[in-house]
Amino acid sequence: MADPTLVNGQITDAVTQTNVKILADAPGQALATLYQVMAHTVGIGMQNATSAQQNGTTLGQAAATQGVNLIYTLDVAADAVSTQEILTGNSLAQELASLNAALASSQQTVKTAQSTPGG
Repeated sequence: MADPTLVNGQITDAVTQTNVKILADAPGQALATLYQVMAHTVGIGMQNATSAQQNGTTLGQAAATQGVNLIYTLDVAADAVSTQEILTGNSLAQELASLNAALASSQQTVKTAQSTPGG
């Protein structure tokens, strides 16, 4: 028991023991709280990763759908030129194809004019 004071010794002993118990329990409770916070954080991280994967899949599907729609809506006459432009982004190839088409058209016009009587 504690030294004689104005307060009963049993009361001071009880208060002292309670304080010691609180101090002894504090590290365990702190670690338990830390473990709970860590588990919660890992859980949220996993949820975020799953959400990011789902969003990426959705964006990939949308891009693929747009690409297929673009390919299916090309004009029949411009399929080769447009496909090459889409795949390579080469504007020079498009210009050459246009010039070749114009040349072929003008040659056809000349042949038609030569084959007509009086031409």
